[in-house]
Amino acid sequence: MSGKFIVFEGVEGSGKTTQIQQTATWLQSWCSQDKTVIITREPGGTKLGRQIRQLLLDDPHSCVGNRAELLLYGADRAQHVESVIKPQLDRGNIVLCDRFTDSTIAYQGYGRGFDRAEIDKVNQLATGGLHSDLTLWLDLDVTVGLQRVLERGKPDRMEQAALEFHQRVRQGYQELANVYPRIVRIDADRTQAAIQMEIQSILIQTKWF
Repeated sequence: MSGKFIVFEGVEGSGKTTQIQQTATWLQSWCSQDKTVIITREPGGTKLGRQIRQLLLDDPHSCVGNRAELLLYGADRAQHVESVIKPQLDRGNIVLCDRFTDSTIAYQGYGRGFDRAEIDKVNQLATGGLHSDLTLWLDLDVTVGLQRVLERGKPDRMEQAALEFHQRVRQGYQELANVYPRIVRIDADRTQAAIQMEIQSILIQTKWF
C-alpha cells in the first residue's frame, strides 16, 4: 500500500473530531494533486458501520453485552478496513481515521476488563494485520473531557459510563503509548489552535505526506 494511515485517538471530549477536520484541510493543501485526504471513523465509516454505531452508541438504552460489544466493534472494523481503508491506501491516499484498534484495547480491554489476547484476536481478524503509520493520541483529563461532552449535548451510551471506566481507558492509552512508538501523545488541554499547530509540526517533522 502506498498511502498513509493516520489515526486520532483519545478519551471522550478530547477534541478528535475538530482536529481531524482541521488536519485534513491543512494536509490537502500540502498534498500533490494525485493524493486525496480521506476522513473516516469507527464505528460508522461504512453503511453497515452506521447501523452498528446506532446499536453501540446512539441508543443510550441499547442492551448490548460486553462480549457482543467487542464483537460488534470488530465487525464494524472488518467492513471498514475491507471497503474503505485498504482501497484508499492502495490508491495512495492519506486516510485520517477517528479511532481504530487502540480504542478497542483501551475501552474494551482496560475499560471493560477483557483479556488482551482475546482483543488481539478480534483486531487481527478484523484488520488482517493492518495498523496505523502514526497514531495521534489527544490526551486529556477525563473529568475535563466528560464536562465538554455534557456541554455540547446529550451523552451517548459510551460517554455515560462511570468515571472510573473512563479513567481506566485513559490509563490504557498511556500504557499503549509507552510500548508503541507509532503513538504520539498530544496535550489536549489547550486551545484548538495550539493543538493543531503541534499536529502540523509532528506531520512535517515525520514527513507523513
